[in-house]
Amino acid sequence: MTDQRRPRRELPLVQLLPNFLTVAALCAGLTAIRFAITGDFGIAAGLIVMSAVLDGLDGRLARLLKSESEIGAELDSLGDFVNFGVAPGIMLYLWALNEMPRAGWIVALIYICCCLLRLARFNVVSRAPETEDGSHFQGVPSPAGAMLALMPLFLTKVLDDSFTIPAPLIAAWMVGVGLLMIGRFKTPSFKKTTVYADQAHWMVVAFVALVAALATYPWVTLLMLDLAYAAMLIFTVFRKKSLN
Repeated sequence: MTDQRRPRRELPLVQLLPNFLTVAALCAGLTAIRFAITGDFGIAAGLIVMSAVLDGLDGRLARLLKSESEIGAELDSLGDFVNFGVAPGIMLYLWALNEMPRAGWIVALIYICCCLLRLARFNVVSRAPETEDGSHFQGVPSPAGAMLALMPLFLTKVLDDSFTIPAPLIAAWMVGVGLLMIGRFKTPSFKKTTVYADQAHWMVVAFVALVAALATYPWVTLLMLDLAYAAMLIFTVFRKKSLN
């Protein structure tokens, strides 16, 4: 009998790096749940931030290496659901909402399902032939949504856990962030942001300053980034209304 097996295709190992980053981000998100269960919420939040950083790198690396694939896109979407939907929802429930267990769990489910709906819509839109150029998102993207949802935790860490935010207020905040993720309004995307070549060194300096700030004052820096993003959202929405 003739061997009818398809010839094996060789794949450069470097082209698997984007998938490695995606899986590493997923592992960080799952480990965040583990630390949240044991009450180490600072470590859990840090791991979710790490997964957001890795999520921002894997797609860009795939485009750089020209190793984009359907399975990579599916891995990225499934990982985002765990990292920015399930992990923050469970973590915030264990941190602040377990004193109102029934209502708190409903809030966590609402946030997680909003993240699921946001990712499902993104997948459908990104595969449509009339997909826009990527200069903006529709609604708050899931990584940014997770960072916004964690803002109450960042605030308490800045105040050395001496300030307690009422659980109903955190619950309302989580629902609000969930609604922002499934909103139809346009939000800024930095995927195609460009700078002049002669100003690139300033971007490098700004990046070094950001990394140094995160390493030295992580909670203050994360809180400031959240506030800056929220201010940008408010400016974008009001600017659109004024133009209309």
